[in-house]
Amino acid sequence: MATTQMIIRLDERVKANLARLAKADGKNSSLVIRELIVSYIQERSMDKYIDDLWKRVGRKLNRNAIKQKEIVKAIHDVRAAKK
Repeated sequence: MATTQMIIRLDERVKANLARLAKADGKNSSLVIRELIVSYIQERSMDKYIDDLWKRVGRKLNRNAIKQKEIVKAIHDVRAAKK
């Protein structure tokens, strides 16, 4: 994968603390920042949001003991009402 460079500005104290903490983890500052950016993007991606939504819906359906037949019927009813 091709990479590109990005320039950011940090307070000297922040930069020093980042370098110290990254080194303690066996990493360098650039790697830590790349990991943070990837994590930031993943946390805010629509795919993750949709997956989480489906998990919540599934848990709620299970909690309320709603069966697949009931779901299929509800979808059918809604679609029929739109015609």
